[in-house]
Amino acid sequence: MNYVMACIDGSPQAAAVCDCAAWASRQLDAPLTLLHVLDQQQYPATGNLSGIIGLGSREYLLEELAALDEKRSKLALEEGRMMLDAAKHRVIGAGVAQPEVRQRHGDLVESLRDLEADIRLLVIGKQGEDSGTDLQLIGSQLESVIRTLHRPILVTPATFIAPTSVMLAFDGSATTRKGVEMLASSPLFKGHPIHLVMVGDDTGDSRTLLESARDALVAAGFEVHIAIRSGEVEPALHAYQAEHNIGLLVMGAYGHSRIRQFLVGSTTTSMIRSTTTPLLLLR
Repeated sequence: MNYVMACIDGSPQAAAVCDCAAWASRQLDAPLTLLHVLDQQQYPATGNLSGIIGLGSREYLLEELAALDEKRSKLALEEGRMMLDAAKHRVIGAGVAQPEVRQRHGDLVESLRDLEADIRLLVIGKQGEDSGTDLQLIGSQLESVIRTLHRPILVTPATFIAPTSVMLAFDGSATTRKGVEMLASSPLFKGHPIHLVMVGDDTGDSRTLLESARDALVAAGFEVHIAIRSGEVEPALHAYQAEHNIGLLVMGAYGHSRIRQFLVGSTTTSMIRSTTTPLLLLR
């Protein structure tokens, strides 16, 4: 797990992804890799077209179709190279030395799975090229990426502002306890005050868990604030975040099965849709 890896595409959020990844790379003192994956569904590799137009078709038509398909793929590859070149110049301007660029042809999720061993932190936009202008929509492959990778994933909205404070949505689960350990040991948020927020009943057990997490972070040198809020999880977290002007939210991702989420909904997906600040998801 060596690299901060940033997913670059042709969406308006690519600039924010670059800025967010550059910030993370500097904070972690880790090399940055910019990745562009050419979607095999949108630009499939050239194949045998004879079955599409029938065995009786003239050979020259097959050749023209193959040439057109090859031209489209080459143009898409060149467009991807231009995106990566622009992204490289942007992160260098933001203070990242010698960023690496990678371009792959295939499926984004499969490509990231292949590269997972090298990823320390993945940075990806909340929306992709196919999301349109509705800010409530999320990228079509984002949920699959989050479910597949067992790495921290930093999701950024259309504008990235470097955070000066952080909130961890703490529920006492194994994932958020590991999140506390990660925050304590990682340089990503060094010097930033951390707010630990639980949503639920203020019981003795809840407060004990919260205070234990606070003590671990204080021992690591952080300024820590704790709070227990009542109400529904999403509005309670957003209200606290707005009240304290917190620039980044950390939370566990997809704690239940797909079937359960189909029946009761997903807090993770809902938070991604509604967030206006970067969201660090832990698996």
